[in-house]
Amino acid sequence: MTGEAIVFWITAILSVFGAVGMVISRKAVHSALWVAFTMINLAILYFSLGGAFLGTTQIVVYTGAVMMLFLFVLMIVGVDSSDSLIETIKGQRIVGTILALAFGALLTSAITSTGFKTATGLSEVNGAEGGNIQALAQLIFGRYLLAFEVTSALLITAALGAMVLAHNERWAPRKTQAQLQRERTLGGHPTPLPSPGVMALNNSVDTPALLPDGSISQESLPRIFQSTGQPDHDSNNEVTS
Repeated sequence: MTGEAIVFWITAILSVFGAVGMVISRKAVHSALWVAFTMINLAILYFSLGGAFLGTTQIVVYTGAVMMLFLFVLMIVGVDSSDSLIETIKGQRIVGTILALAFGALLTSAITSTGFKTATGLSEVNGAEGGNIQALAQLIFGRYLLAFEVTSALLITAALGAMVLAHNERWAPRKTQAQLQRERTLGGHPTPLPSPGVMALNNSVDTPALLPDGSISQESLPRIFQSTGQPDHDSNNEVTS
């Protein structure tokens, strides 16, 4: 076995393993990570076959950009396993399974009925077009231009859908820094109220704090401990109502 065959079998097995892990994972974040793992193995396959540009694009664009976008959307929206297992349409799993099997059968029949010519090698194909990048450009912007544009529109639609799902409607204008500061200083205490027991002999939730002039700050107590009248304090600085 040559080195290329060894790389193929290792990366192919890992790619299938990652694809199966993506399907059977119950959490959407784990599924996205499995897809990223599969894409990295596919990039290694492209490098081993001499497609350096395609392998780099697989890592930079799909693994580094598209999959990270999926992960950010999942973290913002907060999709968990309980959400993914709820059927919004009754019987959609059965219909999805039937369609998946039908698509697999159609794909298998199309591949088996297609006649393949003798492989000429990537170097010969690239040489005829002037290089690997030139050959890809000829296919993307020539024969497969329509499929390329449809895929681009699909990715743009997915990005817009993610922004719509993550958007929170604001019913009131955002408060400015000046408004927030004005609200903090409108009351009688521009600074935060002292906690119970501050400067007192007893540090308890029912012991009022003492102000710098020695008077009791009844507002430092929780409402359930506040008395209706002016509280008095004894030698232990305790409230007696």
